[in-house]
Amino acid sequence: MLTSREQTRAETMRKIVRASRKLLTSKGGFTLRAVAAQLDMTAPALYRYVESHEQLMQLVAVDIDSTATEEFKKERDKQSAEDPAAQLMAAAVAFRTWALTNKAEFHLVFTNPEVDHNALLQTQAASGLMFHELLFRVWEKYQFPFPAAETLEPELVSLLCDPQIPIDMKGVPEELYGLVWVFMRSWAALYGTVTLEVYGHLDPRVVEHGLIFRAMIEDQAGVLGLTDELPRMRALIDKLI
Repeated sequence: MLTSREQTRAETMRKIVRASRKLLTSKGGFTLRAVAAQLDMTAPALYRYVESHEQLMQLVAVDIDSTATEEFKKERDKQSAEDPAAQLMAAAVAFRTWALTNKAEFHLVFTNPEVDHNALLQTQAASGLMFHELLFRVWEKYQFPFPAAETLEPELVSLLCDPQIPIDMKGVPEELYGLVWVFMRSWAALYGTVTLEVYGHLDPRVVEHGLIFRAMIEDQAGVLGLTDELPRMRALIDKLI
């Protein structure tokens, strides 16, 4: 149980993060001085809670990732738990919708170089854990093929033994390490496509109609053993986008 002093500090930290997120979404960014002003604090007082602007950005990024993932889960859970393919599609569309609607927050969490080395996001990001759990469930149901370890580069195999990504490897035997490589590439396809859409590095009409996103889903359906499910998945995506 937290002491009164610990509770006060935790509440102040929550206020600092909330103020930072408000500035991020309204101003496109935040400084320690601006956050302190929002809270009627002095900059030196704020430094008692955060050591640097980089640390504050990392704290805010973790908070954004956590709350956004709750939105993704709500959309995921509108689909049957017995239908991981539909849940994966719903979560992917929710991720895209959130990113296009909340570009400043997406930038801070997923593309800001100052949070690239945030160890918590690197290995414990709520969004990453959710998507990898869904990918495991899709594989458990559809048993799609994946590369055997002996067909991969030795250096890659050594990395897959301890992947620095948000994935729960407990109980995953060595013979499934090639599956993790499939997951990494699937996430790269989703993340890369959405990032291009967010930053407008595509014909805007392609983004408006979700054409590149739909094409990515079609490609990934083949990788994830969902080719036979495509008619159903297309209908679901049409409904959700």
